[in-house]
Amino acid sequence: MTLVLVVDDVPAMAEGYAYDLKRLGGYETLIALGGGEALDVIASEAVDCVILDLEMPGTDGFDVLRSIKERGIKTPVIVYTGTGDYDRCVQAVKLGAYGFIDKSEAMERVVREVENALERVRLLSEVEALRRDLGTDSPLIGSSPAMQKLRDEIARVAAIPSPVLVVGESGSGKELVARELHRLGSDPKKPFVAINSAALPENLVESELFGHERGAFTGASRTRKGAFEMAAGGTLFLDEIGELPLAAQAKLLRVLEENYVTRLGGERAIKVDTRVVAATNRNLEEEVEAARFRRDLYYRVNVHVVNVPPLRDHLSDLSELIDHFLATTCARFGVRKKKLDSTALEMLITCEWRQNNVRELRNIIERMIIASEGELIGPDKVPAGIGEAVPARRGLGARTFQELKAEAERQILLTALERNDWHITNTAKELGLADHASLLKIMRRHDIRRD
Repeated sequence: MTLVLVVDDVPAMAEGYAYDLKRLGGYETLIALGGGEALDVIASEAVDCVILDLEMPGTDGFDVLRSIKERGIKTPVIVYTGTGDYDRCVQAVKLGAYGFIDKSEAMERVVREVENALERVRLLSEVEALRRDLGTDSPLIGSSPAMQKLRDEIARVAAIPSPVLVVGESGSGKELVARELHRLGSDPKKPFVAINSAALPENLVESELFGHERGAFTGASRTRKGAFEMAAGGTLFLDEIGELPLAAQAKLLRVLEENYVTRLGGERAIKVDTRVVAATNRNLEEEVEAARFRRDLYYRVNVHVVNVPPLRDHLSDLSELIDHFLATTCARFGVRKKKLDSTALEMLITCEWRQNNVRELRNIIERMIIASEGELIGPDKVPAGIGEAVPARRGLGARTFQELKAEAERQILLTALERNDWHITNTAKELGLADHASLLKIMRRHDIRRD
């Protein structure tokens, strides 16, 4: 629901605008007949856009703009005037107004201005999120069977509006999967809102998720939309859902079942059409048995499950990931792209990565870039403990990219075979190969046989 506030001291003008905005744009509307009343409405209602008359007795449009700016309110404001004094409109824009229109403008133009203002807010929100997340994770990079299987799972459920549970180890890229589900969903232009459940103070969880009314608790000076309303029509990503308190779990279950939210301190049920993608690195079945997670909520978010493989299960993607992190990190730091020498690359590729994941690989690459003054990063810049599992292969001289890639592929095969007790059919199935004959062919190429 998009709520537009029309502010004008002439009731007929305000009511006419409100009626046409609802008729032509489908917006919910409120009316304020003065600047003071407008500020009260903005404090008590989650207004998405304001159409503001500049020429009003008492608290005029300029006073309203100054107050909005002082309070740090981000709601877009479109000013309008019937005097034709556009110099005053320009002054209003300098005070923070999104734009201005004349009262003689056709209502279709006014509706377009409102749409443009709302779209600008959405784009600014996306840019802010991208800047905040820049370099924090990698895209879904890799051509390994494990990554292809992950892409297939994402494509299978992306267009389905039901909740999705993304399961994977910490740092494996669960939020990236959620963003890909949103990108491939029914309307990727709608908002994507990410909430880290583990980072929310317990006393603010419900306010963050469901919003609050003015005065709902100490410090609630104005009505605020929660994550469900902010993600309306789009995707709400609930990371570490297993960390939610039981009280919030109960309310979340009700929202998922009824598609309505009630703000903290409020009584009005608000319709939401938000898709929920939840993620966890915990075993939620064990959390249910330990009474730390509601069984009914588990079944509600567990409609579709996407498993994110840890890095050790797609080691053949390491070269691509390393090259990507080198390029993006150097670009972020504003330096010429650096390269790893063959020994440093081998140390990273032959590491078993039993405890670290893609996020840790990115952090290691960043540390190596910072520590290296030249364009070529040597093995002395590789952090201690990386690649120590295979010291016997050090000192063999420079190895080509193809040799290193073949070694990584060999390690993947050996790890998968050992995990499946050398059962050829099961191993081939896990690796996404066509049949056991395909696996045997690759094993012969790498001269792999059981002792």
